[in-house]
Amino acid sequence: MPAEVFGVRSHAANAMKIAKIVSSNSHIAYIARILEERDGEGVPAADDYGFGRFVAMPGDDGAVIGVICDSRLVNPEYMNNSPRTPSTPALGGLRQDVAGEKKALIGILLLGTAHADGTSVQSIPERVIPAGQYVFTLEQEAIDGFHHGTDGSVQLHYFPNLLANAGSLAVPLARTMIGQITGGCSESDRQRLAVMANALQWKQTFGNMSL
Repeated sequence: MPAEVFGVRSHAANAMKIAKIVSSNSHIAYIARILEERDGEGVPAADDYGFGRFVAMPGDDGAVIGVICDSRLVNPEYMNNSPRTPSTPALGGLRQDVAGEKKALIGILLLGTAHADGTSVQSIPERVIPAGQYVFTLEQEAIDGFHHGTDGSVQLHYFPNLLANAGSLAVPLARTMIGQITGGCSESDRQRLAVMANALQWKQTFGNMSL
């Protein structure tokens, strides 16, 4: 996949087409169906669409960047009797046409936009992702490009929206994402990210406890 598709100054040759957008529950919370043999695009392995994986949805002027925040296996044979648990917004409600056959679905939260000129903006994207849009994995060089500002420092402007919209999985999601960002950082940025990860760990462990 050429660099221009993802709007970053790196070659994302190993980017893989893994899913297709089928629905949304908000402007930043989308549902995608994992590709199957019937799609004729190659079937991705489970590791290709794991929790916290960065993904891209290319457009004419770059790509919208997101993260896999949840997943669900849909099996109509058992849906009526299966236990229901609180869902994150991206998988909060499935239409009947989405839930009518066996499939694997992923929830995607949008993080920002990587433009074709190499610049990145970490804010709610303006454009709506159309149904049928393919979803690609985002490889490490592209992840690094999306997270570094013009001065080379790490930027995480999307974190407040992420924590506010990822529901009960927000903290483990954020910690998983931080683990993918630290590799290409300076020592000072790694220390900052380590402090954030430790704070999130504390919140996950003690945040809801009454002492």
